[in-house]
Amino acid sequence: MTTLRAALPAGLLALSLPVAASAFELTSEPKVAFIYASVAQDGGWNEAIDKGRAALAEDLDLDIAVAENIPEEATRLRAAIDLYVQRGYNIIVGTTYGYSEAMFEAAQAYPHVAFFNASGVHNGANMESFYARTYEAWYLAGMTAADTSEADKIGMLAGFPVGVVNWDVNGFARGAQAVKPGIDTTVVYTNSWWDPVKEGQVSEAILDQGADVIATDLSAASALSAAEERGAGAIGYQIDMSAAAPEGILTSVVFNWEAYLTPRIQEVIDGTWQPEEWGWFAGLASGVVDLAPFGPSVSEETRAKVAEAKAQIIAGELQPFAGPLMARDGTEVVAEGDVLPDDALWTMDFFVDGITGTMPSGE
Repeated sequence: MTTLRAALPAGLLALSLPVAASAFELTSEPKVAFIYASVAQDGGWNEAIDKGRAALAEDLDLDIAVAENIPEEATRLRAAIDLYVQRGYNIIVGTTYGYSEAMFEAAQAYPHVAFFNASGVHNGANMESFYARTYEAWYLAGMTAADTSEADKIGMLAGFPVGVVNWDVNGFARGAQAVKPGIDTTVVYTNSWWDPVKEGQVSEAILDQGADVIATDLSAASALSAAEERGAGAIGYQIDMSAAAPEGILTSVVFNWEAYLTPRIQEVIDGTWQPEEWGWFAGLASGVVDLAPFGPSVSEETRAKVAEAKAQIIAGELQPFAGPLMARDGTEVVAEGDVLPDDALWTMDFFVDGITGTMPSGE
């Protein structure tokens, strides 16, 4: 995703309008279009969504149109949407937070068209934003990292300090601490969503500080390549990044967007779709977010631990942000017996205790 997503507002859940009580109905045969802010095969965010698009096309036997390199500019995006609507497309899927405002305006202008937007903020009678509770999978990745680490020091690269990134960072640290309570998690924000050169350099710097596992919350695989060259463990994101670190890969946190797209678009076609009032957000239980296959260095014991924790999260028996939850500054964020509520998840602006690093803003 591009840097416009860094502007993710604190009031994420407040940006929905009332959703119609009745289901949305198409007025013509379904025609689906996907719009990307850059190339679809970008090696990360877009590629994960495009994999879901391809599965959707196959699952529902749809011929889906694709527009690439439509920038996060209202005028350019609206022109692309207008053209699709003029050509009879009535299901339009956007792929980035930066499309939120223009897509919402288009949804109001075209009430007969169904709009979906990945990592968006607006919802309405004919529009639904969607994302995943990625922190659940990052908790499992943190367990894997800690159980594999011999140095008891692991590292993670992140983009910008917005809620849905901070929950990945803190979820990773919490999972690691569940295995080794005293483990140190070093976090560095790159202030970019995709900068292969910088990400490789940051990975090397974290390794120089003694970490022996590197995880990335970004789209490029260069951080994993740097870890591979140093003989360190590596954890990827968005797609299976094992090709970048065939020996050191531990796993990747991956998206399976078809688990959302196929049933949701089928509902539109069937005339049963009712957009979620606050958007669609689900975790491991939905299958939309998961772990890629483990790498060769992950022991059977570690795999069993992670599998057990995954089952507990899906069953609702394990909450990554259940209390007691302490912020790094010593503040108790969640008391024992309580769980961090959704509004606090979306606006998360702190490090949990046990993280080393500087949050660019919010802490």
